[in-house]
Amino acid sequence: MFRLPAGRRHLFKTPFGKLYPDIEKIIPILGNSILYTVGDVVTYHLLQRGIQPKIAVIDGHTMRSPCNRIPSVYSRVITVPNPAGCLSDELILALKDAVADPPALIFVEGEEDLAVIPLVIAAPDGAYILYGQPGEGIVLRVVDQEARKEAVRLLALFDEA
Repeated sequence: MFRLPAGRRHLFKTPFGKLYPDIEKIIPILGNSILYTVGDVVTYHLLQRGIQPKIAVIDGHTMRSPCNRIPSVYSRVITVPNPAGCLSDELILALKDAVADPPALIFVEGEEDLAVIPLVIAAPDGAYILYGQPGEGIVLRVVDQEARKEAVRLLALFDEA
């Protein structure tokens, strides 16, 4: 288990990729890319447009409020615990498993906000990861060696619990 100390949380407010104001600006960029999402709302908006991410990571909440937009299009659902401000071993293993054998929906009991970090580490080069930046828009991160290096740097800011 990795726990993000409260004194380092401010370091995760900056988008970990390119910020777009809305999903409509991103859709033309996606093409036939391998696509993963982290977050209920971004996943919902893609599915509404007929785009199914290979992996979707959701927690049934948006901005701490219940979100009843759980997609039913995934035949494989992996449910894992993950406390707020943490990256559980179960979540990290589920992400690796889903990347190795997509498609999958990972339903997080707790909070999925930080899942983008281990997902970038596990994802293949060229994959696109989308996640919501509360109050600002949607972040697109293309996975490459530089993205992985940054994700490893961010993971090093956590304490192992």
